[in-house]
Amino acid sequence: MNDELKIPVHVGIIMDGNGRWAQERGMVRTMGHKSAINTLKELCAHMAEVGVKYCSLYAFSTENFKRDKKEVKFLMNLFVSSFKKEYIKLKERGVRIVFSGRREPLPQEVLDIIDQITEETKVNSDLVLNVCLNYGSHAETVDMVKKICEQYKKGDISLDDIDEEFIQRNMYQDLPPLDFVIRTSGELRLSNFMLYQASYAEFYFPQVYFPDFNSEEFDKAILEFNKRKRRFGGVENETKNS
Repeated sequence: MNDELKIPVHVGIIMDGNGRWAQERGMVRTMGHKSAINTLKELCAHMAEVGVKYCSLYAFSTENFKRDKKEVKFLMNLFVSSFKKEYIKLKERGVRIVFSGRREPLPQEVLDIIDQITEETKVNSDLVLNVCLNYGSHAETVDMVKKICEQYKKGDISLDDIDEEFIQRNMYQDLPPLDFVIRTSGELRLSNFMLYQASYAEFYFPQVYFPDFNSEEFDKAILEFNKRKRRFGGVENETKNS
């Protein structure tokens, strides 16, 4: 990739279209989720290589629990097996893995592997991979408000302590704002994904389903990002985080 290109500091990816990708190939929907794991491995390595510092992945929303119970169970089992199998490689590449979302009602085996991965990769810094699992921006906002109220009740903070930076620190993860949000499959919505963090992000909606969103497709996205003129309150700037 051209060294002169601007690389977004924090990329958000809504991994959409796995089920449709499989169905259009005559497969069951779950095969699309399995294929997405291979795509994700390639993407993580590529993003670290080109200089992305943070990536937030929308893996499973709070609303996804409304799906068919067999598909939800398959996804939970896939998370556990894939995390166990693949996180060592990501750890060796210097990737730090964190998770955003509510722990309830995730199965205990999912919670156990989440805690293990978080602990074992905490010293890495080449790329921070924020896996949004059982995540919803509305739920995060509610949980953030409750967290701040508890601090206020205990006398740990005053009202004057609450500003934008304080709110950010009390989200599920204290990460920089999103610069670039990609949603695969051509759907034109955020679906409750990091609404606060995406306030000034650029958006990109490629037609390809996520299992086909490989390194080449990511590079196309970066080229599109470089065509944008970012404005923050009407002021043109290259990136708010630099």
